[in-house]
Amino acid sequence: MVRNLLSAFLLPVLCLTLTAQEATPAETEALVKEAIAFAKASGKEAAFKEITKVGGRFHRHGGELYVFVYDLDGKVVAHGQGAGKVGVNQFKAKDPDGVEFVQDRIKLAKTKGKGWHDYKYVNPKDGKKEPKTSYIEVWDNLIFGAGIYKK
Repeated sequence: MVRNLLSAFLLPVLCLTLTAQEATPAETEALVKEAIAFAKASGKEAAFKEITKVGGRFHRHGGELYVFVYDLDGKVVAHGQGAGKVGVNQFKAKDPDGVEFVQDRIKLAKTKGKGWHDYKYVNPKDGKKEPKTSYIEVWDNLIFGAGIYKK
């Protein structure tokens, strides 16, 4: 009886602790690889639709961690923040410090095929501009990526 009561009280605390954890670099990289595997298995169009679906399978941590896909010219093909970003060319996009982060992303994609890059971005959880790092990986001439905020 006491064990059941303890379980009833501790389970919600454990769940809150697990959901409150911040995204890790390993989880971020795994999410990008999962999106590429999904695109390979289900086709690009199905992947783009699922990636762009807010709250879909490629969203984690209340929407803070999501997948994005760009072509090698900087055009958004799919984006976890919603369909409003799809089709927009972000080649000249700058972060709050004036860094042309999409150009940095494209350069990394073309030179190394995958890796991490740093910039600043608005956190959808609190609307604040924060330091962020994203892992990107090229597949079929597309840049798949996801980013985490640096705390």
